[in-house]
Amino acid sequence: MPQNNTSMRTIIVKLTICVIFLSLGVSCSRLENKNAKKLKKPAFSPTLLEQNQIKKQLIEGLDTYQPKLIPPAKNPDGKVKNIILLIGDGMGLTQIYAAMTANKGKLNIENCNCIGLIKTYSSDQYITDSAAGATAFACGEKTYNGAIGVDDSGKPIKTILEIAEENGLATGMVATSSITHATPASFIAHQQSRKMEEEIASDFLKTDIDVFIGGGKKFFEHSVNNKNLLIDLKNKGYQVLDKLSDIVQIKTGKLAGFTAEEQNPTMAEGRGEMLVQSTLTAINILKQNEKGFFLMVEGSQIDWGGHNNDLDYVIKETFDFDKVIGEVLDFAAQDGETLVIITADHETGGLTLIGGDVKTGKVEGAFSTDGHSSVIVPVYAYGSQAQRFAGIYENTAIFNKMLDAFGFKR
Repeated sequence: MPQNNTSMRTIIVKLTICVIFLSLGVSCSRLENKNAKKLKKPAFSPTLLEQNQIKKQLIEGLDTYQPKLIPPAKNPDGKVKNIILLIGDGMGLTQIYAAMTANKGKLNIENCNCIGLIKTYSSDQYITDSAAGATAFACGEKTYNGAIGVDDSGKPIKTILEIAEENGLATGMVATSSITHATPASFIAHQQSRKMEEEIASDFLKTDIDVFIGGGKKFFEHSVNNKNLLIDLKNKGYQVLDKLSDIVQIKTGKLAGFTAEEQNPTMAEGRGEMLVQSTLTAINILKQNEKGFFLMVEGSQIDWGGHNNDLDYVIKETFDFDKVIGEVLDFAAQDGETLVIITADHETGGLTLIGGDVKTGKVEGAFSTDGHSSVIVPVYAYGSQAQRFAGIYENTAIFNKMLDAFGFKR
């Protein structure tokens, strides 16, 4: 009997403990449900949109265009006779996709099937500027921000344009900025600072470049010591013109085409087809050289739209640049010996896409800076030897890959 009493007490104690735990569980569950009702949203940091309401921008209803359908390259493994390097200044992936969305889902750049990514930092800064970025493309070396065609110690470095000239190729440059601006300057000049535009203009006379078209006439007309380099250009055999309607009529010979006293107007201000027409004019002149040519074309003002934190500006300039891409790819597809490379020196504005609709062309975005950002940027390639540009690599590798594609030595 005593043993039975002990067993009974043990059972009663265990049952009491179970009841207590069950009661606690129900109470906790009720408390959790009660607290859950009080929480209206997750507790995390505010979004970029919530932090920067003033920078939210909605773009819709832009005029769209039909991209070209470019066939696969004729000779993807063939010899490279011509290289056309297209630089969208400040054009990161978000700028491209913003324009793609605004154009209802399609761009000419999509015809490129070889895609890579480049690291953009300069020798002295995590975030590059256009001068150091373009010098990396043109010369194959990292340098300090602001440097034009010189290394980190200020020593001049031979550019891909100069090497092409030495090998008998025709050369040219086209830009929607002044032709003495940081990016084009880095392919032809050697100066300590991008601000030295009069000195940069003087460096043009030290080369045999065949065609250059862009703004910046005043830097040639009033160069170092107020010298008028336009006279020197004419004496060297250049056709010096300052109206686009006259520039596009030139079919042969050397051409110095000035489309503005300093900077060209924006697309919104009515620049029109200046970049497309100038690029086609340059190609038509340069292709007459039997040995081939090197041409650099810059969509300069994508960058300026980013600095202004103006999404409409960015998209319209990217549209303009993409139309040039379409014409250049069309030429390369027919030619069969041309390599086309499309890239950017850096991204500008820290653009984030926070909404949109591909069907309607609506784009909603916000900027995180009015300067450049440090993100890697894309490289697209088409034509002969395009596969060289796949992968992830330094921006300096663009120079080395172009040099190898041409079969030239530094």
